[in-house]
Amino acid sequence: MSNLYHPVKIGNIELKGNIFLAPVAGYSDMAFRSVCIENGACFTYTEMVSAEALVRKNQKTEVLMRRAFNEKAYAVQIFGGEPGVMADAAGIVLEKTGCEVIDINCGCPVPKIVKTGAGSALTRDPDRLFNVASAVVKACGGSVAQGGVPVTVKIRSGWEQKQITWREAALAALEAGVSAITIHPRTKAQGYEGHSDWDIMAGLVELVDGWNKEHPEREKVPVFGSGDLFKPDDARKMLEQTKADGVMFARGAMGNPFIFRDTTSLLTSGKYEPVPLQERIKTGFAELERLVSETSEEHACLEMRKRFSAYSKGIENGAALRARIVHAATVQDYRDIFSGVM
Repeated sequence: MSNLYHPVKIGNIELKGNIFLAPVAGYSDMAFRSVCIENGACFTYTEMVSAEALVRKNQKTEVLMRRAFNEKAYAVQIFGGEPGVMADAAGIVLEKTGCEVIDINCGCPVPKIVKTGAGSALTRDPDRLFNVASAVVKACGGSVAQGGVPVTVKIRSGWEQKQITWREAALAALEAGVSAITIHPRTKAQGYEGHSDWDIMAGLVELVDGWNKEHPEREKVPVFGSGDLFKPDDARKMLEQTKADGVMFARGAMGNPFIFRDTTSLLTSGKYEPVPLQERIKTGFAELERLVSETSEEHACLEMRKRFSAYSKGIENGAALRARIVHAATVQDYRDIFSGVM
């Protein structure tokens, strides 16, 4: 069982383990990433950042990609459909952050993203994906062998059930020189509904494994899996069934950054102990305090409503707590709400 948890390389970046935090829009900010790292996340991704906004020097966008205080290595995810703009944005990201990896979002199903030729539109259009990825790889200094910063992509299985294009998208990304591929095996049409198809993930692992063997001059390209990972046992099953090199928690980590330590424990020892209630709430307050310092008390307290609602799941009288949480506007409000729990 212990071989399921292992070190992994993304280009020239060596990571101690293979349990990651996914780029989650509206969630993967510095504060949340920092508590995930403290609880065992081996690598973290920012929420997706607009290439257009970066090029236009949008200040709010820059906040999204700042490094957390305890991030020794992290990835900034960018989205866009124009190769030139994406290349310029990649240059800005490296200049502003010095991040270790740049990830290209080729999977977001949100209509306003897709209609610009970004997100899932890139999985549907392998030629455009190749052009975008090639431009970003070049902007990041070329191949890893040439000293470039690793570029990775996250794709979906396809546009809809009649238009499954993961294979073509993956080959385009590999030819463009990416250093890793993550797949969320749902179609754009599925959004986040239904079930992710882990058989497709296994197929991608097999495809990339064959490509790696055909290109021994390149650094091995790993495959990471995402989709339907809500508890440690899900991660174990995904690794066993698909042979993916690593897993990426998204919704499963919301209000539960402890899923990283629990998964690591399960994969290495075969068991894990649930985190005590007081520690869960204490972690929520650590996240709140960091978010206040990064932004403002007003913004942080509004943002933490959904996050404390998630932290409080399973707590006795949790519904009553959540009824108060959705009105919290100050740090003191949260302290009052959880005074009986702490």
